[in-house]
Amino acid sequence: MTVELDRFDRAILRAVQADNRTPLRDIGHSVNLSAAAVQRRLRRMERLGVIEANVAIVDPARCGGAISVIVEVELEREHTAQMAALKSRLRAAPEVQQCYYVTGRTDFLLIVVVPDMAAYETFIAAHFFDDPDIKRFESFVVMDRVKAGMAIAVPPAD
Repeated sequence: MTVELDRFDRAILRAVQADNRTPLRDIGHSVNLSAAAVQRRLRRMERLGVIEANVAIVDPARCGGAISVIVEVELEREHTAQMAALKSRLRAAPEVQQCYYVTGRTDFLLIVVVPDMAAYETFIAAHFFDDPDIKRFESFVVMDRVKAGMAIAVPPAD
């Protein structure tokens, strides 16, 4: 469901994606609205699901998650119940930072963060090895995190 966003909403979204700790008065000044109007618009966008969460992007290497792995998962076959169970399991796994159900040869792309390779081996044993519906998976260990973030491009209103 698309939500109607005007030029003020879009400018506010760009600002909070850059730094969600920016004071409302500063955002208001940059978009020509009062702090109260910015707050009302933010609450509306949260209520409508435009803003899903306010989070901090953490450097995994500085807090015990020294290894990031991109994992391609290919399923043997796609059945509704099996797919729902796998999605639920991956959502619940704290090592899985992001999970995407995608088109193409691969069915899922995961971003997994673990403290070391032993932890990754434990993760794949728990989630992939004994699942008969997983045809194959391929791991790509990240050598350098060039860019991290979840900001989307918010174009100006028409």
